[in-house]
Amino acid sequence: MKKCLIVVNAYKDECKDYAEIIRQYLDSRKIQCSIFLFSDANTVCSFTGNSFCITLGGDGTVLFAARGCAPLGIPIFPINFGHFGFIASIQKREWREKLELFLAKELPLSSRSLVQAELFRNEREIFTVTALNDVVVSPKESARLVSLEMSFCGNPFGQFNADGIIVSTSTGSTAYSAAAGGPIIDPALKALLLIPVSPFSLSNRPLVLPPEGCLEAVVRPSRAKGMVLTADGQITTDLQVDDVIKFRLADKKVMLAGCNSPHFYSALRSKLHWSGGTHA
Repeated sequence: MKKCLIVVNAYKDECKDYAEIIRQYLDSRKIQCSIFLFSDANTVCSFTGNSFCITLGGDGTVLFAARGCAPLGIPIFPINFGHFGFIASIQKREWREKLELFLAKELPLSSRSLVQAELFRNEREIFTVTALNDVVVSPKESARLVSLEMSFCGNPFGQFNADGIIVSTSTGSTAYSAAAGGPIIDPALKALLLIPVSPFSLSNRPLVLPPEGCLEAVVRPSRAKGMVLTADGQITTDLQVDDVIKFRLADKKVMLAGCNSPHFYSALRSKLHWSGGTHA
């Protein structure tokens, strides 16, 4: 590995301090290093030419890096400086030990699916985006329902009237999906989740769909004064009535270092307080 990009949460001074320490360490290993300060998901960052990427921040920093690294096959080494995160699993106190294992190709890599959303207007594709966690369709104003005609591989699911819908990967099952009542799924499983947010009808239930196939949403008229599509809580675009959104798992996956099943279940136990007692 000859070249590394360090993506740093620009709002955390501690991350900036660690970035310089890690840069010096990589210099000693004859690895060329550049630092990118991440503050806005719309900021242009070039991942091309890097052998691997290190993220310093929480899960949001990893989500940003994943969209750039997955198409290029660049693995991510995520160091956690956040709070309630499930993706960035390498703790800052152990970065050197884990990084040495990573550089020696002795640290497990886990493959994570991304969800891809394609937006069509008047039968023409006008926007496409990928997300490691989820893609959400919601109203611009709170307390407004959206209306979406849903189908999967041509099989109609009917009309969903809700505060929004979440289309999530297995990785994203512990994020907004879980808060909206969706199931928690091992991120190693390939699946597409459809979660209605506060649906008007109790018959609209969370669905776990197979990895092959296309989930389609058609925007229908509603009382919402505008709707928006949001990827990983970072990338947004406006929607109009009769827009068609096609969701599927992306062809490319992202490789995360040190984020295997034992880390995932350990995070569930500690962060969800699975003590087995009265406080569980």
